Formats: sequence, C-alpha cells, structure tokens
Amino acid sequence: MNRVSFGIRILLVAALLTAPVGGCGAVSTNPPDAIIPAALFGMHFHRLGDATPWPDVPIAQWRLWDAHVAWPNLEPAKGRWHFELLDHYVAIAAEHNVGLLLPLGLSPSWASARPLEKSTYQPGNAAEPRDIEDWRDYVRTVALRYKGRIQAYEIWNEPNLKQFWSGSVDQMIALTSEASRIIHSIDPEASLVSPSPTQDRGLPWITEFLSKGGGSLVDVIGYHLYVAPQAPEATLPLAASIKRLMYDAGIPDKPLWNTETGWFLPKPFPPELAAAYLIREYVVTWAAGIQRLYWYAWDNHGWVTLETTESDNRTLTSAGLAYSVAFRWLAGSRMLSCSGDSQQTWICELERDHHRQRILWNARGVVTFHLPLEWHAQSRELVSGEHERLPNGTLEIGPTPVLVLSANP
Repeated sequence: MNRVSFGIRILLVAALLTAPVGGCGAVSTNPPDAIIPAALFGMHFHRLGDATPWPDVPIAQWRLWDAHVAWPNLEPAKGRWHFELLDHYVAIAAEHNVGLLLPLGLSPSWASARPLEKSTYQPGNAAEPRDIEDWRDYVRTVALRYKGRIQAYEIWNEPNLKQFWSGSVDQMIALTSEASRIIHSIDPEASLVSPSPTQDRGLPWITEFLSKGGGSLVDVIGYHLYVAPQAPEATLPLAASIKRLMYDAGIPDKPLWNTETGWFLPKPFPPELAAAYLIREYVVTWAAGIQRLYWYAWDNHGWVTLETTESDNRTLTSAGLAYSVAFRWLAGSRMLSCSGDSQQTWICELERDHHRQRILWNARGVVTFHLPLEWHAQSRELVSGEHERLPNGTLEIGPTPVLVLSANP
C-alpha cells in the first residue's frame, strides 16, 4: 500500500472515533511451539543509503517495496536494465546480515497490456504484461543476477486493489506459475511468496487464488494484515480467517508472512499509543502463528501516521524505540500462551532460559491487575527500559505493554 485518497481518510477519521479498541469477549491463541526468531522482525525502507542511514536497531529482514526497484525501475525500456540501486541495496543487506524480500511486479508501460491505464504509480503499471515472455525474461534476469543474495521473492503487491492489479486472478496465477518454475530452477534455496492482498477486503481475492491452486505454486502465503483504524488485536481474527482458507486449500503448514503492515490514521498519533501499538502488533503477530512481519515503513512521513523516525530519518520516535523493545522482549524466547479476557486485559507468557516472563497490557485503559502468587513476580520492565521492583501484589497496567519478570524458573 502506498497512499489513501482524501475520501478514505475522512472515513478513517469517523471510524477512529467510533471503533472499539478490542472485542468484548475473551480471546485465546495457540502460539507456535518454537523459539521466536529474529526473522520475525522485518522493515521497509524507502531511501536507505541516500536520505536514510542504516538504523541502530535490530533489523533482520527487509522488504524492497516503494524502494524504486520494481520492474519499471529495473527495465524502463525493453532490454535496457538499470541494476545500480538494487545492487546497492543488496550490498547494504549483506553488510548488515539482513535477509531480502523482493516483490516482483508492476508492468512497465512498454510491457503493459494496457499502457495508458491509471495506476497508483505510472500508467499501465497495474495491468498484466502483454507478452508473458517479457515477464519470463524479467524474472529470469533478476533471479540469475541475485542468486544466493536475495533470499525471497514476492509476486506482485496488493492484487485485490485495482490501482495495483487490474488483471484477473487466473492471469496472476499464470504469472506466479512462471515465476515459480524459473526461480526454483535457478535458485532452489530462494523462497517464493504468494501475491499479498491487503486488509479484510482481500479475503475474497486470496480465496479464489487458493481455490484455483495458487497456493501449491509458492513456498509462503503472503498477506498485508492492515487493521487500521482498529487496534493491533484485530490482527488475530483476520489471521484466523487466512489460516482457515489455507487449511481449506490443503496447505495448512505453509508459512504465513505479514509482508506489510502499519497504521494510517489521522494525525497526530499520540506517541505513547504509537509505541504501544507497535509492540502489541509484533506480540499478537507471533501469537497468531504468523512467522514474519515487515513494518511499513521506517522512513515514510507522508502516508503512514505511526512513524518510527522523525523527518530526518535517523532520530527515533517513541515507536522506533519500541521496535527495539519488542525485539528484546520477543526474539530468542518461546511464547507459551497469549490471551485476552473480556475486559481486554492481555497476558502473553514467555519462557527465556527456563525463566518465565509475561507481557501485560489492557487495550481499553488503565486497570489494576492482581498478580497471581504463583507467578512469583519480582520486577517489571517498562517500554522506556527502566526496571522497577514490584513491592506488592498489584500492578497498574494500560495500553502500553509491560514485561513482568519472575523471581524463579
């Protein structure tokens, strides 16, 4: 996703004023029985190496969207290739030991079936290629050049939105099939990610794609789990819907990646709430069984309203600082459980080095939480990084998560 029209923004304002923070019933999840990997933490950069320095936060994965390396950027005219910027990005990723996800797509005007058709970007970009051989040549050229250096490829971006894809599902399956055959033959270690529709209105698109066998062509199912103007906990029912579709399609065990998400609400976004949302989104993402989340975007100041950096693209906002907190709390631990009660108090239990830790928050507001004696709760860590001892059996919690540390294994 790149931008929202003024009319949609007005609707979001109204929804923000009326939408509940969370559901009214209790919610229980079944987190993966695995150590949370650093690879959960992905990011988007638009101007890295130019206006944006490499951040001093733990980035494990990088999705190259809105980074000026789509097909029209790489091959603006048939057979005339420009790899300078993508080569630069690949070198930066290698320097920082970061995995790359490159979306394949957007038809250059010269290759487009409808070169004058409007799109989010340039005319013709949303249409399917006029000649499938041009698509094959594009995919083959990129895969050969970056074999072993780009770890994953994603087919197109948000194909349920006409401004990104104006072709049919069948045509997208044809492109996916060709890309799968070419990439897997050239670079068997590379992963192919399905086209990634967005928001709950993308469910009909992914339903048709999977029902027609598209899931068998890819290694990973991609989706953009944007839930704005709702709170992060709304990710859980959307993820559950996608998981059900994967089960129905006979691919329940394939990984599900959230290849783009963030918040685009009317400004100003309160700093405390921005930090709270970012941490909670990563927590519920893993609880939902999603293996990666690529945040959108580190240096976007025009469309997103939950910004991780100031306008200089280097000074961290509260949300940017919270990204590091989420990494520190989650990566390397095992999530044993994660659930919310009817009052929207959430408890996510972690195990790290045989010690129990719990992330707590209340999505509705500040409440008094009574610490169970069996927790042997000793201290809490705030998003600021400050540690405080817990002198009695109660704790005030609110929308910003806290980490409660136990005194014993």
